[in-house]
Amino acid sequence: MARIIRVAHSPDSDDAFMFYALAENKLDTGDLEFVHELQDIESLNRRALAGELEVTAVSIHAYAYLSDRYALLPHGASMGEGYGPRLVARQPLELDDLRGRTVAIPGTLTSAFMALKLALPDVRTVVVPFDEIPEHVASGQSEVGLLIHEGQLTYQQEGLHLVADLGAWWAEKTGGLPLPLGGNVIRRDLGPELITRVSRLLRASIAYALDNRAAALQHAAQYGRGLKSSQTDEFVGMYVNQRTLDYGPDGRRAVQLFLDNGYEAGIIPNRVGVDFVKD
Repeated sequence: MARIIRVAHSPDSDDAFMFYALAENKLDTGDLEFVHELQDIESLNRRALAGELEVTAVSIHAYAYLSDRYALLPHGASMGEGYGPRLVARQPLELDDLRGRTVAIPGTLTSAFMALKLALPDVRTVVVPFDEIPEHVASGQSEVGLLIHEGQLTYQQEGLHLVADLGAWWAEKTGGLPLPLGGNVIRRDLGPELITRVSRLLRASIAYALDNRAAALQHAAQYGRGLKSSQTDEFVGMYVNQRTLDYGPDGRRAVQLFLDNGYEAGIIPNRVGVDFVKD
């Protein structure tokens, strides 16, 4: 009898690219059957808090509340290499102009939110579904929006202005470290043997997509939410690359530093020691 492993991720082109090989049965998974569940990242963060899913994408911020039940896989990272979530407004503003203003955010467990609070501790926020934030700002319902996913590339189509890129802010703050945004976690109660098997298959899926880029991009394009094909290629390249196969020493250091900074700023309640699965 097949063992069901639920793999949950966001319905966006970079995650779709990453899991292409598993979704399209390109890998021999033996007696493991992977069932894909697609939801926005804040919903996945909340479901992981309840321990519902065997494997799921989560925000690195959310991992602070999950580390007792889930381990962080060494692959599947979304890291901003000098770029990341973007703050946008209807008129040109500087980062310091946002003090006292209200920013529409995609969720309080997102890494984008924690990066924003590290950059501007006293900023006010309101939660808006991530794909509605550009219109929320363009229509004047919020003064400023914090964009994740494809909105980072398409905000100008709404006539919006870039205020700040939090990935660039983090790189400047840390001497060039990437900004940890998302990762894949696996539930500890699966046990060491099954965790290792699943981990190796997930890494193989990422490697397959990178080696078969054209086919994987075609699969990913259906989740592009308004991206042109060239933008889908650009967006996938931003968040699925060699760093996704392995965080690397500086990537792992960045994850720990990000969570340490969150604790020291009072954003997360406890100091977190990051625990990566060993393949």
